[in-house]
Amino acid sequence: MIATSATAEGLGAFIDASPSPFAVCASVAAELETAGYRRLSETEAFDDAAGRRYVIRGGSLIAWNADGAAGHDAPLWIVGGHTDSPNLRLKQHPDRRSESLATVALEPYGGAWLNSWLDRDLGLSGRLAYDDGGAVKHALVTIDEPILRVPQLAIHLSEDRKGVQLDPQRHVDAVRGIADARPIVEWVAERAGLVPGSVLGWELMTHDVTPSRLIGTDRELLSAPRLDNQTTCYAGLRALLDAAPGSGIPMLALFDHEEVGSGSERGAASDFLVTVCERLVGALGGTRDDFLRVMASSLHVSGDMAHGTHPNYPERHEPGHRIDLGGGPVLKVNQNLRYASDAIGEAEFALACRRAGVPLQRYVHRADLPCGSTIGPLTATRTGLRTVDVGAPQLAMHSCRELMAAADVPMYSAALQAFLAR
Repeated sequence: MIATSATAEGLGAFIDASPSPFAVCASVAAELETAGYRRLSETEAFDDAAGRRYVIRGGSLIAWNADGAAGHDAPLWIVGGHTDSPNLRLKQHPDRRSESLATVALEPYGGAWLNSWLDRDLGLSGRLAYDDGGAVKHALVTIDEPILRVPQLAIHLSEDRKGVQLDPQRHVDAVRGIADARPIVEWVAERAGLVPGSVLGWELMTHDVTPSRLIGTDRELLSAPRLDNQTTCYAGLRALLDAAPGSGIPMLALFDHEEVGSGSERGAASDFLVTVCERLVGALGGTRDDFLRVMASSLHVSGDMAHGTHPNYPERHEPGHRIDLGGGPVLKVNQNLRYASDAIGEAEFALACRRAGVPLQRYVHRADLPCGSTIGPLTATRTGLRTVDVGAPQLAMHSCRELMAAADVPMYSAALQAFLAR
């Protein structure tokens, strides 16, 4: 396997530092800055886009390395992923009192597996928008402390003692204390060093505060929240930093809001990627026609997590397509285009895995079960880029806490690195 700086321990540390999409971008940006990348603003001219640069739009980030002799006709080799994960988020009027307890009203975001969020010690993270002398500014906030908890119903109170059916409206509010507490947003604002009354808007979400860790008798497994899809954010970042100069310009594109359809100003269905690519080609001296030719010759690897074959539910998986934890990167194909992979893209990623010296697994979802999707089809439609959907295998996808093989982290990153250096 080619040399890579990606490790399971490194992924765990990255995840623990990045409980929100905004924190993911901050973590990635810090690593990029250390490696000599410089941030550009979309509101300014891209005259200085050559070299190592990155752009942040909310919870999304695009970075590229146009060092050296990269010309305006160089193809773009793009690793894509998403920064968001299913969770529980604060409502606009979150403060409630129920029976003897102060509670916080929460709303499920994305396809959160709700029962996995019960009886977890939860912190809060996200961003606050505030009035700074008549101008709106924002501040990131991470409270990595157990301040909230959604308690399970006691088994003695369940009708059949087999479990409860959770209502997302009534059953996922969190307990925060007993006494009449001050408004939760005011409390968070004070923790962020802001005047509570100055806060005018917020995007706040809960996260499990239990640290990521290697588990198992031989520590072969990584237990962590948000493996979907911070594994790609981390593996793609390490691949970008490790990749040797190749025939094109390597890029990393990480989007928010994939879990809810990507339909936002910063999601994969937005103009974010296509406008950055066009402005980059223009900054390198290219014309509009050059940009269109570059996009036609470029390739996008859409990275997301893949379902490993579950040892307790093997019948839920497509026969003949076992996906092993520790078995290497996964190529994802769906004939109804829930994944964007075509034969050419499949072959390109298979070659990248061969160059990286890692095995390749091929995933197909059962035809009688609904298949999830990724940023791949949306990005391909929006940009015209040839796209292939790939991932790393895991169990318990969309749970509050997920599981993957430690060995898959460096193999996944090595394959992405080989693609970027092609």
